[in-house]
Amino acid sequence: MDYKEKFYITTAIAYTSRKPHIGNTYEVILTDAIARFKRKLGYDVFFLTGTDEHGQKIQQAAEEDGVTPKEYVDGVTGEIKKIWDLMGASYDYFIRTTDENHEAVVKKIFKKLYDQGDIYKSEYEGLYCVPCESFFTQSQLVDGRCPDCGREVVPTKEEAYFFKMSKYQDRLMKHIEEHPEFIAPESRKNEMVNNFLKPGLQDLCVSRSSFDWGIPVEFDPGHVIYVWIDALSNYISALGYDPDGPSDLYKKYWPADVHIIGKDILRFHTIYWPIILMALGEPLPKQIFGHPWLLSGMDKMSKSRGNVMYADDLSELFGVDAIRYYVLSEMPFASDGTITYETIISRYNSDLANTLGNLVNRTVTMCDKYFGGVIPAPDCKGEFDDELIQAALDTAAGVKEKMDGLRVADALDLIMGLARRSNKYIDETAPWVLAKDEASKPRLGTVLYNLLESIRFIAVLLESFMPSTAQKIYEQLGGCDTTAESLGKFGAMQAGGHVGKAEVLFARLDEKKKLEEIAAFNAAKYPAAKEEKQPEKKETTAPEQITIDDFAKLDLRVAKVVSAEKIEGADKLYKLMVDMGGETRQIVSGLAKHYKADELVGKNVIVIANLKPVKLRGVDSYGMILAASEGGTLKICTTDGDIVPGAQVR
Repeated sequence: MDYKEKFYITTAIAYTSRKPHIGNTYEVILTDAIARFKRKLGYDVFFLTGTDEHGQKIQQAAEEDGVTPKEYVDGVTGEIKKIWDLMGASYDYFIRTTDENHEAVVKKIFKKLYDQGDIYKSEYEGLYCVPCESFFTQSQLVDGRCPDCGREVVPTKEEAYFFKMSKYQDRLMKHIEEHPEFIAPESRKNEMVNNFLKPGLQDLCVSRSSFDWGIPVEFDPGHVIYVWIDALSNYISALGYDPDGPSDLYKKYWPADVHIIGKDILRFHTIYWPIILMALGEPLPKQIFGHPWLLSGMDKMSKSRGNVMYADDLSELFGVDAIRYYVLSEMPFASDGTITYETIISRYNSDLANTLGNLVNRTVTMCDKYFGGVIPAPDCKGEFDDELIQAALDTAAGVKEKMDGLRVADALDLIMGLARRSNKYIDETAPWVLAKDEASKPRLGTVLYNLLESIRFIAVLLESFMPSTAQKIYEQLGGCDTTAESLGKFGAMQAGGHVGKAEVLFARLDEKKKLEEIAAFNAAKYPAAKEEKQPEKKETTAPEQITIDDFAKLDLRVAKVVSAEKIEGADKLYKLMVDMGGETRQIVSGLAKHYKADELVGKNVIVIANLKPVKLRGVDSYGMILAASEGGTLKICTTDGDIVPGAQVR
């Protein structure tokens, strides 16, 4: 396959204020998986990442550490790059906004926009959030604080240059309407249009004069170019863009096929950046994908909360590929994902050790045991073969479709589904029984061939997400066709070849022992953090009070449980079907360790009926069942007496 069609993909550049946690690192892992998948298909991929190194926050951090801003960002950037490399990020270029060529391009962009009248000088007086590097009006604040990070804002007054955003507002709205794929997911597009574009855009502050750690405005030395023109321009400066004449690299790869960014900086990428490009007369990126957050339990990850996990620590504890798999498979397309040590262990055991690792190990072991390691010929077709073959072909097509839509978790779910189907095929065909009868050896050979070929499909598809694991599987298969084209038909494994040595890919973890190991690891590496967190366990904080209007937003309904079944690979989850009075609804609930399935059937439960749907372990959930927790035990909230399903709880 030789597309040689270009594909330009970027992450947001990481801000060099601190070491990135796993939530920050998720973005580069996600982008890497997409980039690797496109390369596998034959695309000419250019993958850009890097660091954002200017701004008041960094200048203040450097002063606190007693170093220059450049020394400070050199240290943090080195750490970021080390983590990106550790996690297998296959980027083509790592840009820094302190690079000389980037700074030169930004100066030219600022001058061009000023000369054509899009930038003008005035004075800013308002409210400023230092961590977010953002200005806000009083009406934009939430409870008097920054609407993005929740921190305090400070009154600021200084001379500044402004960009005429409103001049391009209608043009941007028209572009969004004509290109529905421009902002994804759909919910993010609606948020940008309704919350920012429809109310009307204010002119954007694009320079600062109260600090000097930034790219200077050449024609007005008292000013430095404000973060968003500086940072956003990296996507074109990395390709050699120049207002006086762009490079061949820029002509080849721009516009970007997709910017992968966090939902917290969506406004800057879907409003400010397109408008800057419009003013420069350059094409807009084809798509901007605002991915959700990876939460620590149910909370946003932050150092102040003491719930931060770092990618290098997690990789040391579980392995790089296991963490890549976890964050990619646990993050829904449009809603936030979650990470805890317990859920990592659970997913590791269920998917990687039991489903994938066990499949590969026992198949290669059986091939070695029954055929001396020689790959047998598939000469004796039998029952269940066609189902497995079709499952493999459907999975290959389905994964491509999901990846085209950036639904990475869904793609991984399909791959793991093929592994589960292959394990089921082993149970259906019972190779150990066939091995007892010499007359059944041709059939046994066909079964093992089909399993080896199915594993090859899995490895080729898995390579973009878990590159090291895929290579280990290839070695155990003894060398095989690893191209994407080979998945167009079932049967590329060469009969007569030899499998490699069976090796354990993922050893099953003992949850209790692993959690003890993690606790010891964290205590040794972060003793101060442990001491700080101890008092927090004793503190009790009253829940924030709500009004009757807040309560009225909840649609609480009585429902009767019709059926309950365990979700494969999820020890704590049931898939429940509930009768809500004329409507049967599917809900995923974490009650499996507290109730037997038959104990739930027939019970009246209280459901939050207007909760936004989510996908848990690949299963859609359309509501939440209320339960009370005491001493680690959950008890469902029910009704007094026999209430008709669908009745509203007031």
